[in-house]
Amino acid sequence: MTKEELQQLVEKISLESFQQPFVHQASFNRRLKTTGGRYHLNNHNLDFNPLLFERYGIEELIKVIKHELCHYHLHLAGKGYQHKDREFKELLQQTGGSRYAPRLAASTIQHYRCQNCGKKIQRRRKIDTERYVCGNCHGKLLFVRTEKASS
Repeated sequence: MTKEELQQLVEKISLESFQQPFVHQASFNRRLKTTGGRYHLNNHNLDFNPLLFERYGIEELIKVIKHELCHYHLHLAGKGYQHKDREFKELLQQTGGSRYAPRLAASTIQHYRCQNCGKKIQRRRKIDTERYVCGNCHGKLLFVRTEKASS
């Protein structure tokens, strides 16, 4: 999908689902890693993660577009546009937008082992083995391997 096609899709969804025009810019942004889309408060433009379209197809992209358009239209109307606001939750439900984008970033698990007591430790984030020690015996930690998480 090209940038022009995305712009046309966002404008079409805005008119059909919100009965209001989208008059700003919509574009793909490859720098987005963990989120499906982003609404910019300062210039009212929308960014979308191209991986969302590539992995999950047009249906999920449309749900994320509706989500970001909820932020857009509520903010311009001076209403509660944040995730926590009742107005946002209601509009999102009315339009059929997704509350959460599907998982985009590959999740990994880091495995470590204490050299002193042999305790096995698993973490999602890497540990600085020069700085941190075993919580059991204060022994030195040794990196074992990284594996992909199952979910």
